[in-house]
Amino acid sequence: MQDLFLKRFEYYKMLGDKSFEQLSDEHIFWQFNGESNSIAIIVKHIAGNMLSRWTNFLTEDGEKSWRNRDEEFINTFKTKAEVLDYWEKGWKYLFDALKQINDENLQSTIYIRNEAHSVIDAVFRQLAHYPYHVGQIVFIAKMMKDEDWKTLSIARNKSDDFNSEMKDKFSQSGNL
Repeated sequence: MQDLFLKRFEYYKMLGDKSFEQLSDEHIFWQFNGESNSIAIIVKHIAGNMLSRWTNFLTEDGEKSWRNRDEEFINTFKTKAEVLDYWEKGWKYLFDALKQINDENLQSTIYIRNEAHSVIDAVFRQLAHYPYHVGQIVFIAKMMKDEDWKTLSIARNKSDDFNSEMKDKFSQSGNL
């Protein structure tokens, strides 16, 4: 189960990583308006959540007393490099924690804001939360890059080609 969790989260991290590769500092900090979040702010929130949720996740409540969620929505970063360092730190905490999951603790009870969750439910909760925000990052990045955007998945009007490639790939490997 641990490998499946890692695989799914790694995919969403990759979408963010490939979006960041296409963006400048200016893009990272752009906001549509005062009520919207820049990519930097979204990263600050995701990583802040990861640090809180996954630090000692088997033994402590996932909402740490040291977390200031409201502060996550105020940009304090100065450079894209700072944003990416924090992004990486959050993912490291997540991946290190996921590697602790095994058959014996998968159904254990942990807490997030004093609400009981099984380990598997807590993972699913975050597997819904992080992709939601990664999707926001990708959407903003696509707007910033416009026609210079390099797709992260199947290019427009290329679905048939992609499906054909996948069929060939899996038929050759014996998985079809």
